[in-house]
Amino acid sequence: MNGLARRLLAEGVGTALLVCVVVGSGIAAEQLSPDDVGLQLLENSLATVFGLATLILLLGPVSGAHFNPAVSLADWFLGRRDGSGLSLPEVGAYAAAQCVGGIAGAIVANLMFGVETTLSATDRASGPHFLAEVVATAGLVALIFSLVRTGRAAVAAPAVGAYIGAAYWFTSSTSFANPAVTIGRVFSDTFAGIAPGSVPAFVAAQALGAVVGVVLVLALYPTTSGEPDREPSLIDEPLPGR
Repeated sequence: MNGLARRLLAEGVGTALLVCVVVGSGIAAEQLSPDDVGLQLLENSLATVFGLATLILLLGPVSGAHFNPAVSLADWFLGRRDGSGLSLPEVGAYAAAQCVGGIAGAIVANLMFGVETTLSATDRASGPHFLAEVVATAGLVALIFSLVRTGRAAVAAPAVGAYIGAAYWFTSSTSFANPAVTIGRVFSDTFAGIAPGSVPAFVAAQALGAVVGVVLVLALYPTTSGEPDREPSLIDEPLPGR
């Protein structure tokens, strides 16, 4: 298997497993805590935090563990000058693998819990949800590429997992922040689902959020030298006794 095929396999499998974690834990949460939506969200978000961090560690060395077309597109844009990112055709291939994986993951989660695979009826299209997805995606893209551009990619797994876990709670949309995951979640009419009619608004918000995230990265970390241009701060001072 050539290099691109391996990377596409990693992206497809990774996105499938991510959606499987999100949808499967959502179904389990509904069954375990049927009368407490807050507890359902807590169970769903904790599973996603640990699942996403683990998948990044598992597949990051193969494909970069994007699992997200917005991240892949940002990788292409930010890497154009130094040739470090994906090519545009690779972005398209990544996005296709991610979307197929997302749908497959939702179907597998439904099968594991004996839930019929039907289109979701959960309408999430509203102004607050749109804004929430812009914020969630902008933060995710800014986090990932600030780590990459400052030589801290090794901590991406816990950092990204923690951010998404937090964003479940501080955004009204529960932070999809991912077009492929959004499409996948259409295929489960459960706690984690999203109605097909809500998808265009969510994807548009995620695209806008990705643009905002890229602008933030370029403003805060204009080079990839590993150190941003900034004034000295307390974090630069030696600890007492050292």
